[in-house]
Amino acid sequence: MSAQTEELKALTGTTVVDARGTSCPGPILAAKKAIGTVPVGGVMEVLATDSGTLKDLPAWAKKMGHDFLGHYEDSGYLRLFLKKMK
Repeated sequence: MSAQTEELKALTGTTVVDARGTSCPGPILAAKKAIGTVPVGGVMEVLATDSGTLKDLPAWAKKMGHDFLGHYEDSGYLRLFLKKMK
């Protein structure tokens, strides 16, 4: 397990978006909907089973001006983290 994974596991998302079982663009739509509830500087955690989310979420975060913090796999699904910057 990488140091980054350890750091991510220590994070607690301010907002957790459970998009498991939805395929693209479901996880991104769920993240877009939820980002408004996250305070600036807060962390949003997205749970997803669609591997496309690994490419889509960082791209969307960058486009929106947020920081994509990383991801790790947990029992058959992905946990992705981003920090709201504005």
